[in-house]
Amino acid sequence: MYYETGLIAIDLNACPVLSCGMTISEYLCGNSYPGRIIIAGTTPSGRLLYAYAIMGRSPNSRNRVFEVSDGEVRTKAHDESLVKDPSLIIYPAVLRCGTSVIVTNGDQTLDIREALSQGKTMQDALAGRTFEPDGPNWTPRISLVISSDGFEFAINRRREDGECERSFWKYPAKKGVFRIIHTYDRDGNPLPSFSGAPREIEAADSFAEKMWDALDRDNRISLYVNEGGKETVFNAREGD
Repeated sequence: MYYETGLIAIDLNACPVLSCGMTISEYLCGNSYPGRIIIAGTTPSGRLLYAYAIMGRSPNSRNRVFEVSDGEVRTKAHDESLVKDPSLIIYPAVLRCGTSVIVTNGDQTLDIREALSQGKTMQDALAGRTFEPDGPNWTPRISLVISSDGFEFAINRRREDGECERSFWKYPAKKGVFRIIHTYDRDGNPLPSFSGAPREIEAADSFAEKMWDALDRDNRISLYVNEGGKETVFNAREGD
């Protein structure tokens, strides 16, 4: 784990990951609004898995679907005539850069891909980015890079003093282990940002339907799961 403020980065690899050992259904049970969710890991049978889900409460947020092309995912308005502010809801969520895969909850996906293409790091890409400008929630930016070295998660979240905390965690691929990070710990007004480090959940094969079923039915919008190269997409606005 790295904690970064400005140009300072401190190696905190000794910090343990919070492990709960729950299934995805148990982990999300009773949590009606974790916001946007990233999951990555290796299934019990050894397949690489990564997933991205979005939830929404406002009509603007709910008016979205995932569009998938050549292994990349973008959010798209379901009804263009209803879009009020596309700035924080329309973005590339999953992009590829060489052999790496990038997953984020905003347009920082583009920053990370540009940095990686120049031989730089995700830390370099996020050094100039903060949380989203949507006060009073100040939604964190959550990001993931999957490479041959394993999984690197990041979060840019607002501290109590209004400054941006940038945290990074690296994990090697380990069979049977998934990790999850999301924008909000739970529903609320304002929404409380995700706290701590990515949490370990129980890995499972055939994960897509399990995750879709675990998401709150009133607030789930879209889900993308790539399990060993098999892509599954759920879009609530298209009847899934």
